[in-house]
Amino acid sequence: MATNEKYKTGENAPESGKYKVDSLVNGGSSSNDTTIDIEKGEQFPPSPSDNDAAYWVKA
Repeated sequence: MATNEKYKTGENAPESGKYKVDSLVNGGSSSNDTTIDIEKGEQFPPSPSDNDAAYWVKA
């Protein structure tokens, strides 16, 4: 897997692991520094603190 690859809210996780919000899809910055555990094949959720679509990166 390429490093620093981003995954959008609604996409399926390519592998299990910890992920964190990199930025918001609408171009805004996120104050969220929470990491989530996600299983391979699960969909990425919206940003927990912003409740908005986000780009996720491997933590």
